[in-house]
Amino acid sequence: MKRTFTYRLHIFLFLLPALILFVGILIAPIVMSAWYSVHDFNSISSTKMDFVGLDNYVTLFSREMINPETGKVFANDKFMGDALVNSLILAVLSVFIQLPLSLIIALKLSKGIRGERAYLSIFFMPVLISTVIIGRLWMNIYDPGKAGILNAALRATGADQWLFPWISGRITSSKLAFTGQWTGFRETALGAAFVPILWQYVGYHMLLMYAGIKGVPSELLEAAELDGCSEGQVNRHIIIPYIKPILKVSVIFAVTGSLKSFDLIYALMKDTTKAELPSTLMYKLLFLHNRYGLGSAIAVVLIVLCFAFALLITLAFRDKGEKVS
Repeated sequence: MKRTFTYRLHIFLFLLPALILFVGILIAPIVMSAWYSVHDFNSISSTKMDFVGLDNYVTLFSREMINPETGKVFANDKFMGDALVNSLILAVLSVFIQLPLSLIIALKLSKGIRGERAYLSIFFMPVLISTVIIGRLWMNIYDPGKAGILNAALRATGADQWLFPWISGRITSSKLAFTGQWTGFRETALGAAFVPILWQYVGYHMLLMYAGIKGVPSELLEAAELDGCSEGQVNRHIIIPYIKPILKVSVIFAVTGSLKSFDLIYALMKDTTKAELPSTLMYKLLFLHNRYGLGSAIAVVLIVLCFAFALLITLAFRDKGEKVS
C-alpha cells in the first residue's frame, strides 16, 4: 500500500510542472476572460469593475455597439454577427476547397512521381513563412496601382475589360466602380483574404495527408491491385477511409483556424472592416476603444465555438459504436 502511494506521488510530482503550465497558460486566461466578460471596465489596471452580467454579450450581437461615454459607434459600426458569418464563410471555403485540394496533391505525390521530395518542399515552403510577411506580400500583389502583379496581369491580357465591370455590377456596399481594389470592397475582400490563406496552408494539410497515405499497409494496396481495382476505387475505399483520423484533424484545424484568424487579415488590409472577423473586432475593442469587457466577451464566444465545432466534427467522423473520448 505504501509503495503504491509512493509510486503515485512520484507520478504526480513529475506531472506537476506540466500541470502548472497548463493551468497558468490555458485554464487561467479562459477563466479570467469569462470573469472580465461579465464586467464593464475601461482599463486592464482599472480597480473599478461594474458587474453587468450578460449585457456585454447582448451588446456584441446588437446591430450597433454604442460607446456609452462618447455616444459614438464602436469599431466602425460592425457587429459580432457579421464577423462570425465571415469566419464561417472562411471555414466553409477551407473545408470544401483547401482540404480537397490538399488531398488531391497528397494522393498524387504519394504515387512516387519524379521529384516527389522537391514538390513536398515547394508546397510546404509557404507554411514556414511568417503570416505577417505573407499578408504584406499579397497586399502588394493586390495593389490597385501599376505595382500590383494581379491587376497588371489582368490588364496585359485584357481580362480587366470584362471582369472589372462584371464585379462592379455586383457591388452593393459602395457606389464606387471596381477598378482593381480587391481588398477595398466587402464583396471582394473576404475572397481576396482566402487566397493567401489557401496558398499558405494547403501544403500543411497536404503533408499531414501525405504522411497518412504513406502509412497505408502495402498489403492492402497489393490486394486491391490483384483484385483489379482502379486508382479511384483504391483512393475511395482504402486510402481515404484509412486516413480518416488525419482528415478529422485537418477539418478541425481548418474550422478553428478560420474562427481564430487575425494576423493575415490585419497585415493584408489597411481597413479590416471590409472583411471583419471576430479576432479583428476584438482587437479594436480592446486596444483602440479600451472596452475590455466587450473584448473579453468575444474571446469567450470564440473559445466556446472552437470547442463546440471540434466536438461536432469529432462526432461527424465517429464510426458507429465508437465512443467520443
